[in-house]
Amino acid sequence: MAGRLTKVLVSLVGLGAIGAGTFLYVTAPDPLPESHWQNLGPADPANGELVFWEGGCASCHAAPGAKDDAKLVLAGGLAIKSDFGTFHAPNISPDPNAGIGKWTLADFGNAIKRGVGPGGEHLYPSFPYGSYARMSDKDVNDLWAYMQTLPPSDNRPPPHDLPFPFNVRLAVGGWKFLYFNDQPRVALDNPSDQVKRGQYIVEGPGHCGECHTPRDALGGFKPGEWLAGAKNPDGEGMIPNITPGSKDIGSWSESDIVEYLTSGFTPDFDSVGGSMLEVQQNMAKLPASDREAIAAYLKAVPAR
Repeated sequence: MAGRLTKVLVSLVGLGAIGAGTFLYVTAPDPLPESHWQNLGPADPANGELVFWEGGCASCHAAPGAKDDAKLVLAGGLAIKSDFGTFHAPNISPDPNAGIGKWTLADFGNAIKRGVGPGGEHLYPSFPYGSYARMSDKDVNDLWAYMQTLPPSDNRPPPHDLPFPFNVRLAVGGWKFLYFNDQPRVALDNPSDQVKRGQYIVEGPGHCGECHTPRDALGGFKPGEWLAGAKNPDGEGMIPNITPGSKDIGSWSESDIVEYLTSGFTPDFDSVGGSMLEVQQNMAKLPASDREAIAAYLKAVPAR
């Protein structure tokens, strides 16, 4: 009897070890190899500047309250409150000690497209790499070149303030296993080149779904509810539905959406407010053709 019990216990321990090993394997950080970031050709900082505004980098990484040229000093420090704790945006200026001045293109690219830090650690998805994963390697390369031209800052933001178990980065691997991929968010029927461009901006660098799509209890997007509106992460109220079925903007024309992204005015002469103000100001810096592409895409997505 004792021998049989011992065999059972050994089997359970073995199965537990196999299960733990499998979990560690499927949830391990998965950076792209160094070779992936080689031979991309000369970087274009001018295009990188456009990607910078598309991605809203200054909105989170400039010092809170920064205006005008001060928004180009990516000193970090913004407190980002969530249901999982408070994240503090890091310094991503070219400072070699407080910022990311010692990073390589591969380090930067893997943070952007894989959510992996230069030490091989998982990054928290408060940094929207779940959307940035759809960015082209060229845009990542150009953005990196542009960011090297920005002023350094020696500011050191506080660490994230997260309760257990959210302060265990290993758990982020499980989140990635469940939710992280670089596939399109929606399938569109024979989209035009303009709609494809809008899809790239909205689903990729623009990361619009990060606020406009509802999430489940683990922080993943709810299937089938892309851009259908969500709880306001900054406080009370809701972030609006921006699909064609929206009671807020469903009746807007493409030109109405373009005007809103350009000037901040709605068709009924109201004006943009809240956290959307910075988004609108960023989008106003893009070529008119990109705002038109965003509008075309938003009219093409499934109505919710």
